[in-house]
Amino acid sequence: MNKSEIFWDRASKNYDKTEERFEHIHSKSRENTKKFLKGSDTVLDYGCGTGTAACQLSSKVKEVHAIDISSKMIEIARGKAEAAKVKNVRFEQSDIFDKKYSNESYDVILAFNMLHTVPSPQNVMLRINELLKPDGLFISVTPCLRQRMSFLVNLQIQIVRVLCKLGLIPIPIRRMTSFEVDDLLEAGGFQPIESEEIYSGASSYFVVSKKSPKT
Repeated sequence: MNKSEIFWDRASKNYDKTEERFEHIHSKSRENTKKFLKGSDTVLDYGCGTGTAACQLSSKVKEVHAIDISSKMIEIARGKAEAAKVKNVRFEQSDIFDKKYSNESYDVILAFNMLHTVPSPQNVMLRINELLKPDGLFISVTPCLRQRMSFLVNLQIQIVRVLCKLGLIPIPIRRMTSFEVDDLLEAGGFQPIESEEIYSGASSYFVVSKKSPKT
């Protein structure tokens, strides 16, 4: 087990509680996402956390494959699905680079609130492009930590940055802007088709992008 897995396992116990203050962003993002889902879609929820989004979006699609590196997050997510009697979501501890995931096998890939925490977002974007079917959709929500935020959130971000430098938080926390997210999407072979900046204590950037045709 690597340090990132250990960190997220420990965070899982209070994860939902700590995210409550950003519920406006989360609920708005899920509602926006529903407009782009079809009943025939096979969806990959990358970095699914405790499974709230996967469970709430499951009724709109054929099936959801939801993955996270934290076994504890997955354990909580499975409990949510069982309690809600959700049958078409498969939760699994895994990583997007696992070779068992076949190229061009998903209609939609979700990445909610996690692109700013991965070791190499550029490589992640290329992998997402590989896994999407032609004309597939990538739907992301990314905290933009160099844009508008409340004093309290800003203070907490500064503390987190110090803890990262000290090695106590073993994941990168990038301070991205919406323009940098757009550049990341373009470099990964995606064309944005709808976007919205959502604010609730901090700015988050919701984007629906389409896999660019091969040239």
